[in-house]
Amino acid sequence: KIANRRAFNNSLEQLWDSAIRSSEPISLILLDIDYFKRYNDLYGHQQGDECLAKIGRLLQSVCRPEKDLAARYGGEEFVVLLPDTDEKGALIVAEALRAAVQALHIPHSQSSVCDYVTISLGVSAVTPAASTTSETLVHMTDQALYRAKNQGRNCVVVSSGATHF
Repeated sequence: KIANRRAFNNSLEQLWDSAIRSSEPISLILLDIDYFKRYNDLYGHQQGDECLAKIGRLLQSVCRPEKDLAARYGGEEFVVLLPDTDEKGALIVAEALRAAVQALHIPHSQSSVCDYVTISLGVSAVTPAASTTSETLVHMTDQALYRAKNQGRNCVVVSSGATHF
């Protein structure tokens, strides 16, 4: 009951065009469940699917209804699209998501980070211009997520630098 990647791509393109006209910022959060393959290997795919569903529901509960979009991006990756949100606002949402997932206390004894399921998050914010594409935002956010994983996971990294809580 969460949007899929196609819905995300369509929403991003519509929002991008609108933000160019209005000069409003767009933020994107890309998140990945830490060591999810280990989770599936130990607990099984049914438990893995339930874990994904719990996190999907949590993402939707943190998002602003009728405005933000939470979507499954692929595998154990999710995205949150935040219109009219600058980097500071996106960082607040990302940290709330990170803390809320950990607070679910979903057991994950094979994680190298914590005894519970955790997530790593990349965050980017831009005010789109006609000379740019939405792919730039996705790429910047993906690079931030990659750095979050390399910095030990269970953290938020902003495309312009690292922020740990």
